Order: sequence, then C-alpha cells, then structure tokens
Amino acid sequence: MSDTNNVIVLGDNSAESKTVPVVQEVDLTPKEIVKRLDTYIIGQHNAKKAVAVALRNRTRRLKLDEDIREEVTPKNILMIGPTGVGKTEIARRLAKLCNAPFLKVEATKYTEIGYVGRDVESMVRDLMAIGFNKVKREMEDELREASKEKVEEMLLDLLLPGSGEKKENKGNILGNIFGMQVPKTEEPKTDPEAEAAKAAENKSTREKFRTMLRDGKLEEREVEVTVTSQPKGNVGILAGGNMDDLESAMQNIQDMMNGNRKKQRTVTVSQAREILTEQVLETMVDADKAADIAKKQVENSGIIFIDEIDKIAVHGEAGRGPGVSREGVQRDILPIVEGCHVNTKWGVVDTKHILFIAAGAFSVSKPSDLIPELQGRFPLRVELDSLHKEEFRRILTEPKNALLKQYSALLSTEGVTLDFKDEAIDRISTLAEEVNAKSENIGARRLHTIMEKVLDEISFEADEHKGEVFSIDSAYVDSRLSDIAKNEDLSRYIL
Repeated sequence: MSDTNNVIVLGDNSAESKTVPVVQEVDLTPKEIVKRLDTYIIGQHNAKKAVAVALRNRTRRLKLDEDIREEVTPKNILMIGPTGVGKTEIARRLAKLCNAPFLKVEATKYTEIGYVGRDVESMVRDLMAIGFNKVKREMEDELREASKEKVEEMLLDLLLPGSGEKKENKGNILGNIFGMQVPKTEEPKTDPEAEAAKAAENKSTREKFRTMLRDGKLEEREVEVTVTSQPKGNVGILAGGNMDDLESAMQNIQDMMNGNRKKQRTVTVSQAREILTEQVLETMVDADKAADIAKKQVENSGIIFIDEIDKIAVHGEAGRGPGVSREGVQRDILPIVEGCHVNTKWGVVDTKHILFIAAGAFSVSKPSDLIPELQGRFPLRVELDSLHKEEFRRILTEPKNALLKQYSALLSTEGVTLDFKDEAIDRISTLAEEVNAKSENIGARRLHTIMEKVLDEISFEADEHKGEVFSIDSAYVDSRLSDIAKNEDLSRYIL
C-alpha cells in the first residue's frame, strides 16, 4: 500500500496487472463532492452532506495504519423521504463519482431463510459480479490496442483461408495424452521451388489484402466466423442462488457437453472485427487476477443501496403470521450489514467495509419499527425534503440531464425545435406541486407525467413538422391540461 493508500497493486507489473484504484477521486473534499452532486440533483443538501462525509471517511480509512484500518467501519446511512426526491440518484451518482461497484436492491424481494425466494446473501454475490465485470472491462480497455495485430491476422485468415503460416502438426491428441506412439503420416512429396513460389504469391496477396483492410475497403465483405454463445446465467451453482439460477446453470452445462455453445455466423468484416476483438481480449485478460482486484474493490469501496426498507419494517402486529415475516428478513439482512463472509464464485467476500445506504418513505411505518439491531447498523439518518415549485423549476432547467434538455434533444432528431418560455416552466412547476399536494406525492416523477401530457401531440406528429419551431407558453400548457385540471377525479387518475 502506497503512502496515499488509494491503490492496490496485485501480481507482477505485466499488462494484465495494473495499479487499480480502490477509491477514485481521492482528493475530493466533502464540499467538492456535494458540488459535483449538485450538477445532477437539486436540493437535499443534508443527504448530500452525509454521503460526502461517508465517502471521504473511506479515503481517510485507507490512509490509516493497518492495525487501526480494519477497526474503522463505514457509517451506514438511512435516508428517509417520499419517493421521487432523489434518494436513489444520490447513491448512484456517488458511486459513479468514485468509480465504485454499486448495486441497488429492493428489500421486498428477499425472503427469510427457509422460504423459496432470493436469499439476502445474493446481494453480495450480485455486487461481486458487477465488480468483476467492471474490472474486466477496464483490463480489456488497456489491452485493446495490443489486440489489434492479432485481430488483423485472424481477419486475413478469414478473407484468405490457407494464406497464413502453417502450424506444426502435433499428432493425435489422445495419443499424446495416453503416451501412445502415433505413427507420423507421410506428406506427399512436392516441388520445393513450386512451394516457394506459391508461398511468395500467397504472401504478396495477403499483404495486398492487409493494405486494403487497413484502408477500410473490405469492411462490407462477408466472412464466416465461429462464435461462442454466452452463458445465460450464473454457472456458480455452489455459490448459492434460487431455482432459476440452478436451472439456468444446468442448461449451460448441458449445452457445453453437447457442443452447442459454438456456431458459425456469416457477418461483415466490420462485425467480425468486433467479435474477434472480444474473443482475443477474453484470452488476454487474466480472469483470476481480475477476480482478486474486483474482490478488493468490492470489499473496500463497494456500495449497496437497499431501497424500500420501510416495507419490511414491522408496524404494530402487521406482518406477523405463518408466511414470510418481514422481521425475519431484517434478521437475515443484519449479519450482512454488520459484516460477514459470503461465498461467491469469485471467492469469499468480507462485507465489513461495504457501505450500505438504506432508503424508504416510512409513510406508514417509522424507522423505530425496524429491529433495534438493524437500526444500530444505520447510525446516520437524514431526512430528505419534499419538493416544491422552486425545486421543480430548477429540476426542469438546471441539471446536466434536465428534463427540458431531454425532450428538446429527442424532438430535435425529427428536426423539431422546442422553445420553452419562462411562464410555461413556471406553470408546469406549479401544476406539479398542486397535483402532488392533492394526490400521492411522487416527487419529481410528477414532472414526467405532466411533460408527457403537454408534449404528447407534438411528439406524435413530429415527423410532419420537420424544420418547425414550437413555442411552449403557459397558455399552451393550460390548453393541453385544462380538461384534466377541471375534473379533479380525472386529474388524480391521469396526472
């Protein structure tokens, strides 16, 4: 571990073993983290502040001496607030900010031990799968340039069968395995001069095709390649999982034994290059080394976002009965959050330093309805504010992925330009606030509903209005929503 402790180096210094960051953007202060989150999420300063401190503490922990580093555990966070106010987005953007393995799960999809369903440990296995694929992609990106030469030779072999260098015949495979003496087959005698002339001609032709290939003149020519179908599920049967995983794994094994995984495809040279590149990279990447690096990343910087945790809280006597108990699911989640060892197909993962962020509306139950032990594992609690007119207005215009920018970009592909007036933005924001107050509060998602209703006619007929500019003002918004707004029952149903 270096003095900054922001990287872990595994193995030697070969191309496959690079220094892989455990936590990206280690120099970001909590204020800078909040500033970056502000570019995507409006408001919710307290929640941003909590996750920024949690991320910074991870960086601080990696700089500690080894004897105390293991004792410092993440301060897990419980977010409380209505749907659509940014709980999931804060966690997702935080993970992207530090390039950490991230998994979002719904607490309601798990069942307690003894019942058929997703076991709680599967969230760790899923996170490890995400981490492995992430590291593997990073390794492939580093090796992509080195693979181009091999891919080019393979493409030339497909375009000119028999023009490549002949490989030495190693004899019968079974004979080599069992030590049997396999008689060498005598090759027919040929004229050396004729063979040399033919080889020179093949080489000349191959070099001509190489030049044409590099110039892009053969991109649309068709060739036949052998492809390997990807497994449909997780083959790691012993790592756990439900019956669907087991059935998928058994099907994959059966396909492999029947030789059904390889097949011939006729594709263009351009498509063949992509297929062959993936095949070559698959052989160049050291999967074991990728698994080791991914395991370190998951254990030190992994983030699991547990949504809808309020749905497994026991309110009074609710949820008690002969079926799956919500309290039982809480008890099963507890050891994962506390820190335990989970078997995965890539090795045993320690969950002690994984950051858990739980979230829920808690409209019916309260955080105190969770079992005390689980409450104690989420010491940081932040309440997210409901969104109002001013926040809606900012959501429509300010973020990088603002809704108005999205709709304008979509319709610009049809040659249609949208011009949103300030009065229209104010009207849409006001309507969103009013509808959330009268019916269920679904936060910023209400803006999607209203925007679709306002623009549905333009979107439907966009292909007939190429080159036109549509000016959206408050009168146009009211004209599109007037019938719905007048009828309160219809408004609740539609909006």
